[in-house]
Amino acid sequence: MKGSLTSSRIVNGVLTACAAAWISAAAVAPAAAATLDGLAVEVTNASEPVLCAEKDNVSVGFASAEVKSFRIEAAHPVYAGMLQRDSFEADWTACDMSRDPVVASAVKVPTRKTIYEEPDFWLVGWTLPTYWRAAPATVRIGDRVEKGLHIVQVWMIRPMGGEEVLVVYPQDGYWRPRPLAPEGRAPTAFGSSFLVGPVEQDGGRPIVRFKELAFDPKLRRFTVSFERGGTARLDMVRNDQRITAIDVAFDKPVTAGPFAMIRSMYVTEFNNDVARIAVREKGAAGWREDAILSFGNAAATDVWLGRRSPSQHNTSSPDIVLNRFSSQAPPKKPTGEAAGIKSK
Repeated sequence: MKGSLTSSRIVNGVLTACAAAWISAAAVAPAAAATLDGLAVEVTNASEPVLCAEKDNVSVGFASAEVKSFRIEAAHPVYAGMLQRDSFEADWTACDMSRDPVVASAVKVPTRKTIYEEPDFWLVGWTLPTYWRAAPATVRIGDRVEKGLHIVQVWMIRPMGGEEVLVVYPQDGYWRPRPLAPEGRAPTAFGSSFLVGPVEQDGGRPIVRFKELAFDPKLRRFTVSFERGGTARLDMVRNDQRITAIDVAFDKPVTAGPFAMIRSMYVTEFNNDVARIAVREKGAAGWREDAILSFGNAAATDVWLGRRSPSQHNTSSPDIVLNRFSSQAPPKKPTGEAAGIKSK
């Protein structure tokens, strides 16, 4: 099972209208090079081999008793400008989901509602007939409180329609980002997920338990209250045709276990959402690179996870970078780049 995401596959055709072909000669930028400073964090790989492409078998955790802030970026893969065909379809080959937990909700069919709207930016909430966990977490925007939502999507305007740039699953804490598609092209695929907050295990998979997910439209900021205590804010500081960037700040460090985790899928080099990992270790003159299932651990200031050759699964899905780890929290009111999300 692809982590918490299997239920979203059920309504895949409802959630997004995906193109069968994506041909791009546009200039697309890969993730940025290493930062010049930053706190080194413990990076631990708990990935394991699987046969099912819809199971999140890639798990890379990030731990530090000092970190109060960091950045997550999603960028188009380096080969994006050369793609002639894209793939979005789920691959259920060698998958047995018969023992996955199923919790019924109050609806009989997938139910969609717009929970916040501006002309060029809006949030959509989904309640599914079943999910793998109960849905106690609430979603709040100003005075509006929504209960029982399984999926919250962030959409931005684009020519001839809208594009989903971020999705969060409030009932298990998974987030999935992607940058806007290159100009004139169809939206690209989602791929890897991330967890932010006190990561724990439930039913054999990592989760973060939300008590409440709040959104501030003016700052484009999510604030998460965790069941285990503490809060985190996630600022959407940039979303354009190059990258999506999210600045994360905790009210206090997560000292028990990982404070973040990347979840993804790898079956083979030609069937994966992420195949490689590169780390910039503290004081190193260059990056250390490895295959995702071969990598062990590191103390690193920068981490990249992605692909250097196309896969038949979610071919255009983004690379993920984590960096700017710091023991200092950024200002509560964003300034400069973080003052407002970039959309062009």
